[in-house]
Amino acid sequence: MILFLDSADAGLWTLAPGCAPVRGITTNPTLVHAAKLAVTLPTYLALIRSVQAAGLTELMLQLPGADVALARAWCSELQAAAVQAHVTLTVKLPCHPDWQATIAAVQDMGLPLLLTGVSNPMQLLWAQAQGAHYVAPYIGRLQADGRDPWPFLQACVAVQQQGGPRLLAASIKSGDVLSRLVALGAYAATIRPDFASDLATDPLTDSALRQFDADVHASLAH
Repeated sequence: MILFLDSADAGLWTLAPGCAPVRGITTNPTLVHAAKLAVTLPTYLALIRSVQAAGLTELMLQLPGADVALARAWCSELQAAAVQAHVTLTVKLPCHPDWQATIAAVQDMGLPLLLTGVSNPMQLLWAQAQGAHYVAPYIGRLQADGRDPWPFLQACVAVQQQGGPRLLAASIKSGDVLSRLVALGAYAATIRPDFASDLATDPLTDSALRQFDADVHASLAH
């Protein structure tokens, strides 16, 4: 399974030793704001350069509004900058019919498209009909709403296996959830840098290492 980092703060993109490699970065207006950046075209262009400087190869950027003319203008500049930086750019848009014209405009420009906030099977099938390359459910929000997300995630994987949008599970904050996604066959997941680093080591592994070391020394004492 491919991993992406959920962060617009390039200072957080260096992970602890022991972390699996990440493919790239995903952002949205909330993450950009959290990084104390303005949600502007210059900010997004700077993020492309930062991804290149970090040695990563992909960036998924969410447009700030549904205005089609603005989306075309932004995507034109972002696409040119990404090509120059050798970064694969994916455009993120909400999975909502109010954004359908913007979705079509992004598709017309030939850019990979991720529909985010997908929360039920009708939205999944609608995203497939729009030609989305990826769908991104927020598992934590589904669980917080009292829903069991796993039947829906199984449906996402089934559609993925049939050649439909790939499942990019968003904002994973639990090792158990990450394990289930790996077992389920999810294409990718997005995680925060601090969560990734927390999983680079484990108390059980550390305990086993201490036992091995103690037994080595005990064996030499005889």
